[in-house]
Amino acid sequence: MMKKLFPCIALLTITGFYAQNLKNFSVPKEYKKVTEVKGDLDKDGKDETVLVFDTDKTASDYERAPGKKDYKRVFYILKNEQNQLKIWKENSTLLYSSGMGFYPDDNILNIQIKNNCLTVEQNFFSNSRHTQTSKHTFRFQNGDFYLIGSYDNFADTCEFDITHEINLSTGKVILDREYSSCDDDRKVPENMYKEFIHKLKAPIKMEGFKMGEHRFKIPGLKEDFVF
Repeated sequence: MMKKLFPCIALLTITGFYAQNLKNFSVPKEYKKVTEVKGDLDKDGKDETVLVFDTDKTASDYERAPGKKDYKRVFYILKNEQNQLKIWKENSTLLYSSGMGFYPDDNILNIQIKNNCLTVEQNFFSNSRHTQTSKHTFRFQNGDFYLIGSYDNFADTCEFDITHEINLSTGKVILDREYSSCDDDRKVPENMYKEFIHKLKAPIKMEGFKMGEHRFKIPGLKEDFVF
């Protein structure tokens, strides 16, 4: 009986010690909430809370209207311990700033918790015709959050629709490039679809991850897959 109880007691002790070391959360002064989602990220049967804020730090001198500036963003993953929200994770490297792109008011930030995974989807216009969409999925494993999926789409209303996607759990990589034209006289490049397997040498943690800083060679092409 004691042998069965010992692992449970040890687990509760470790969990309690871990919770005590998390800092209490309170909304920083001048921060403005952008969105909030809840869901279980570590399979403990309890929902975590993810909060996104516009900070009080400007990302650029961009200003669409008086008082409407471009602010850096941050998100927190919070645990609820004894009715007190505590900071489990904080990230300021993944989110675009509030004034990113050509039409900031039309930007999309969609954060979801599904199947114990956190997905961050962002979309903005890079000019009047181009849209940029990114989606990154993270899973809590081995004591931390790791990137398990990356999706990037760059599209033009007339000329192209380019998708680069990688599943880091399976190593499956997809390149899907479709071309078109609103000009009947323009020569349209050939479409391309390519799948292959590429296993990373080391897993990528959410902490410090920045889009565009990871790359590897694409077999058969003189270019890199960048994510």
